[in-house]
Amino acid sequence: MGQDIKNFTIEELERYFLSKKEKPYRVKQVTNWIYKKDIYSFDEMTDISIELREELKKDFHIGSLKLFEESISKIDSTKKFLFQLNDGQFIESVLIPHINRITACLSTQVGCKFGCVFCASGMKGFVRNLYPGEIVNQLQYMNFILKKNAQRINNVVFMGMGEPLDNYENILKAIRIINHPYALNIGARKITVSTCGLIDKILKLSQENIQIELSVSLHATNDELRNRLMPINKRYPIKELISACKIYSIRTKRIVTFEYLLIKDVNDDKKNLKELINLLQGHKWKVNLILYNPIKWLDFKPSPLKRAVLFQNGLIKTGIIATIRQSKGRDIDAACGQLFLKTHEKK
Repeated sequence: MGQDIKNFTIEELERYFLSKKEKPYRVKQVTNWIYKKDIYSFDEMTDISIELREELKKDFHIGSLKLFEESISKIDSTKKFLFQLNDGQFIESVLIPHINRITACLSTQVGCKFGCVFCASGMKGFVRNLYPGEIVNQLQYMNFILKKNAQRINNVVFMGMGEPLDNYENILKAIRIINHPYALNIGARKITVSTCGLIDKILKLSQENIQIELSVSLHATNDELRNRLMPINKRYPIKELISACKIYSIRTKRIVTFEYLLIKDVNDDKKNLKELINLLQGHKWKVNLILYNPIKWLDFKPSPLKRAVLFQNGLIKTGIIATIRQSKGRDIDAACGQLFLKTHEKK
């Protein structure tokens, strides 16, 4: 069996067909079957010659994911999927309905190596990176189930299991496939990459000539606290991270978002608010204030809503855009890694 054809960008497939002395339009034909019509066999590509279909079967296969478990929130209709990969590993994806958009939250790794103390994703350690096709297939599966209601995903966030920028080349390929008109055709500005703060990769991403949104998990206002919550801060301290984000914003002309989990009695007092304001003044940013989604294996609790309102008002008064984002799917453990961990518990 050849490689998953979804591991290749449209440009790479164009070069492949050129090497086979095929016309350029073959790329559009093949990707139309794969990404628009959701077929999983080259034999179904009836507008392509039998000879070319046989060549494709020799060189590629069309990858898919196996659904292992699905949960639906009774509170907000969020859907969480646990997929099993070909090697038996598991990943999670989340489908989040909003009034004016439908968001897919995608995983980029099996597990995570960065050890943020409030997160479930890395509690079983890091296993491996996902291939581009495994990332794209999460989105394609969710799009397929939406089709019966004439709906489709129009917003993508790389905020599932793993650290996206630690799987840089593969997520970049996945983004280019998701963005391409021949494939899933989702605009770059509707795609958000989240990171715990890998400065070298943030700077590299700023030079890729693609205007995707960047979201940075900040969650603390000083190095002492962030070192405890997010060990990556020991390598990339806060001031250096803010500087890299400023460069990203200037180069891409996008407003960088800082995610700030409000954890009760950890990072939610008035001193933290003052430090956050001082840290972010002088440039245009957006802050997403998020009430922590409790994880049963951890002792952290969410801050009360009134504390989030206090932070929001304080930031807005100083000219910083701030929103309060309610965690979705609380009743189905939709925070990253929880369904994955439950599955491991059952084994």
